[in-house]
Amino acid sequence: MALIPLYFPVVDSFDIDPDTLDIKQGMLVALNGNAGVRRVTTGDDAKVLGLAGDTKSDTASSMPGISSGWQNRASDRFDETRASGKLTVYHSGGTFATDQFVDTTMDTAGVYLIADESTGTLKYGGTDPHTLLNAGTPPVAMLLVAAGAYPSGVPGTDVNNDAELGGDNSNQYITVKLLV
Repeated sequence: MALIPLYFPVVDSFDIDPDTLDIKQGMLVALNGNAGVRRVTTGDDAKVLGLAGDTKSDTASSMPGISSGWQNRASDRFDETRASGKLTVYHSGGTFATDQFVDTTMDTAGVYLIADESTGTLKYGGTDPHTLLNAGTPPVAMLLVAAGAYPSGVPGTDVNNDAELGGDNSNQYITVKLLV
């Protein structure tokens, strides 16, 4: 439900494939020929372009920690791409916190993450990038900080004296170094 850019060298804007599945901030996207970018799906593991910086959906925004009843973009039916038809894409490195991952073995920093083609999110790939490349599933990120609660910056409860930032994966976030 959220992408928190901590450091990013390149942010770009791409037309959106009109036939794409819904895209949440932090999901992986791929180029679809001349049609633009779409959410990563089957067969895209070697074509990952980067991380989505906007949400393309008509049911809910993906702002971090925001209840669905209190989200912006109501006039656009919560679609942050509706006015321009373009999606912000972070690529060429950077460091990001996200809750868009498959919760498997996200407890050891330094492991490599690959695209989960069924969800368009990150998943555990392994400890050796060469093995992944030889298998045809190139790593798209490296895990820097294991899954855990992310502080919201609002004082009051138990994460470094801050309230937890809400989100998918039971409010668990990982911090990754983008490799694509």
